[in-house]
Amino acid sequence: MKSILSSLIILIAFQSFGQEVLPNQVFWKTLQLHCGKAYEGEIMTPSENDPFSGKRLIMHVVDCGEGFIHIPFFVGDDKSRTWVLTMENGLIKLKHDHRHEDGSEDEVTQYGGTTSNTGMAGIQYFPADQETANLIPYAANNVWWITLDDNFFTYNLRRIGSDRFFSVKFDLNKEVESPGPAWGWE
Repeated sequence: MKSILSSLIILIAFQSFGQEVLPNQVFWKTLQLHCGKAYEGEIMTPSENDPFSGKRLIMHVVDCGEGFIHIPFFVGDDKSRTWVLTMENGLIKLKHDHRHEDGSEDEVTQYGGTTSNTGMAGIQYFPADQETANLIPYAANNVWWITLDDNFFTYNLRRIGSDRFFSVKFDLNKEVESPGPAWGWE
């Protein structure tokens, strides 16, 4: 209920200043309401050989600044992944920052994409960009999307033209303690 009320207040504030409220701005502001909070998730696409199965999954909306949101995604004791969202030219960009335990960048990092339009208030799509196609040729057909509502944050990946599909859903009604900073972000 608190999240709905906060979203409505943000929407009314935008409208009261006579500004058009774009769906991605509502999505962005709604996500920022979770800044500083951590949530536990579960794999929605389990498989026998999934390296995430059986591990505690936590996202922490750790840092929200002017034009960026950093969300470490912890898989058990592995703190190598951070989702980096930036607002650029009125569109949201998603990048995957992967680090080693010593903080150095992984060989495969900074892949992702930018939304092609303002999307919807509860869902944003990120088709793979050219940087991703150059870095990981088999991922050129990746599409990531994030859904966000009052109860859940869901991160998804579909590799078009293949069976590859990954989805992890986080319950936004149950805060948990964060495992600390992601590797390289201390």
